[in-house]
Amino acid sequence: MARKSSRSLAGLLTVGLGLWVILAAFPFLWMALISVRVPVDAFSVPPQLFAPFTLENYHELWVVDQFYVKFFNSAIVTLGVLCVSLSIGCLAGYALSRYQGNLGFWLLMVALVFRALPHSTLLPGYQLAFAELGVWNRYETLIIVLVAINQPFTIWMLRSFFANIPKDLDEAALVDGCTRAGAFFRVIVPVMWPGIVTTGLFSFLLAYNDFLISSQLMNADKQTMTAALSAYINADDDAYKLMQGIAGAVSVTIPLIFLVLFFQRQLVSGLVQGAVKG
Repeated sequence: MARKSSRSLAGLLTVGLGLWVILAAFPFLWMALISVRVPVDAFSVPPQLFAPFTLENYHELWVVDQFYVKFFNSAIVTLGVLCVSLSIGCLAGYALSRYQGNLGFWLLMVALVFRALPHSTLLPGYQLAFAELGVWNRYETLIIVLVAINQPFTIWMLRSFFANIPKDLDEAALVDGCTRAGAFFRVIVPVMWPGIVTTGLFSFLLAYNDFLISSQLMNADKQTMTAALSAYINADDDAYKLMQGIAGAVSVTIPLIFLVLFFQRQLVSGLVQGAVKG
């Protein structure tokens, strides 16, 4: 009887998970399907599922409108945020995980409170300061702001991962002749690599998906892909522009899918490492 109940529960969970995957993937699959149609076929009722395929929308977006410039903007900003955020986060997270007092914990809690605030409440202060300093519409400015906003979350995650690594590893490395920095880079970081990849993936997503900060601090020529898409999606009176926006949404999503698939093993390992106390 118990075995039957277990099988029934497993079957229900499988069906529920399958339905959830279908519902979650349907918007993207539908966008991908109509992005290779002309507007007449894409918006017809009922939908023309067997209409001819065309790459015209992608050609207009990437070649004519030079959307690849937005891609390079996104790459510069996202990689910049990732490198700076992980560099600071690894050092700060390791230090906080080995710190015995409560001061570091409460400082991080205060920082997380500001991280929880809506970005729109912080943006006016940045705009005034950057206008006075004359650093508007610069990649480094956007990178600094995104790092400042997302850094508490990065440090918090890395601190949790470092806390799961026994301090005996540090002590053993020091006994073997390593300096504190040598122990960190040669012993702790290799063990922590899945956690670093997991945190890096979240930091990447936070920067890659940002819309508000990029759209407000950067002009159209330096906006990221996510911010630039709004000009296409909001063009309700231009069906061709809207179709290019749908093609752009698919283009923005595809790199994320490949990124998660490529790092899926490290991602799962890192999440398990962060959930289980070592």
